[in-house]
Amino acid sequence: MDIADIATTDYTAVSADERLGKVRTAFDEESPRGLIVTDDGAYAGVITQRSLMQSHVEDSTKVSAVMNSAPRIERTADVREVARMLVEGNTKVAPVVEGEELWGIVTADGILDAVLENLDALTVSQIKTDDVVTIAEDARVGQAINRLREHGISRLPVVNDAGYLTGVLTTHDLVEFVVRNMNQPTEGERSGDSQRMLDIPVYDLMNSPVETVSGADTVRDAVAKMLDNDYNGVIVTPGDDDRHVAGVLTKTDVLRALTFTEEDHIDVQITNISLLDTITRDGVRESVTQVADKFGEMQVQHAHVRFHEHKEKLRGMPLVRCGIRLRTDKGQVAGTGEGYGAESAFRVALDKLERNVLERKGIRADEQRRGQILRKLNEI
Repeated sequence: MDIADIATTDYTAVSADERLGKVRTAFDEESPRGLIVTDDGAYAGVITQRSLMQSHVEDSTKVSAVMNSAPRIERTADVREVARMLVEGNTKVAPVVEGEELWGIVTADGILDAVLENLDALTVSQIKTDDVVTIAEDARVGQAINRLREHGISRLPVVNDAGYLTGVLTTHDLVEFVVRNMNQPTEGERSGDSQRMLDIPVYDLMNSPVETVSGADTVRDAVAKMLDNDYNGVIVTPGDDDRHVAGVLTKTDVLRALTFTEEDHIDVQITNISLLDTITRDGVRESVTQVADKFGEMQVQHAHVRFHEHKEKLRGMPLVRCGIRLRTDKGQVAGTGEGYGAESAFRVALDKLERNVLERKGIRADEQRRGQILRKLNEI
């Protein structure tokens, strides 16, 4: 199946010179996954809800100031490769071109809907994200926005004082709340209104009750639930207790699974690959493979490397956060780190990953030794 069977010519475009006030209204009225930005009729980039969460951006700002790049996809591209391009471009919408002309768009939803019937071979536990970032009910909206930005995620499970799941807060909820309030006539300074919005407790905005899935559910059922309810992800809970957060499954996780291969080398996927500076994709893959080999008897099925750029800079070099996650037949292991420039951040994260890998091996070795000792004691 190539992307021509999935792409659509039905999309919303805005000019690079358009003001963000109008774009916010478009998101509020139409709820698109993203908008295509054009410059003199030619494709220039995309703008997403996450772009609108930048608190310093005013309605008068031009779209060109906050738009993001997205990979150009040929109409004849393979679905598996397009899924990879969306993940590595950190976007759920991308332009489809025919030659040099913008033909239409492809979305994550379109791909997932097209392959839905083939997803019953996977279970949620096989591809869910284990390391979940949560937030407390009494935390403030400003804290939630910072947490979403810092970790580059789109949803936060909300927990009460006992640690039980009580709700979920998403990027969409926050954008909808900000747009709704900014469109209302107000008196006084806008900065004061913004501060009051940021001080509202998460409890007042969260969605509750929470739609959940269990690790034993098929990915097909989980994706069907996401598509039917227009969710970008669902919270994973133990099958016998939906009060505890066991993971998160997002559409990006499923797209990533579509790229898994049966090749001999490890499939290493990079999100925000455009941030790579003094290190190459091959260099990243080689370094991750060397650490993965230290698993020994554990089979590493997939590796995901994610870069996120902060505003802070040192001598022109941006502060970058890197996260590396290995998915194995024995579970997941991860490492994170920060540094100025992608390579520096990657090296810190790789070092942390290696220590976590060796620690995991050490724990298993200790368990094996304990088992041997107990067996010998039982023989006495």
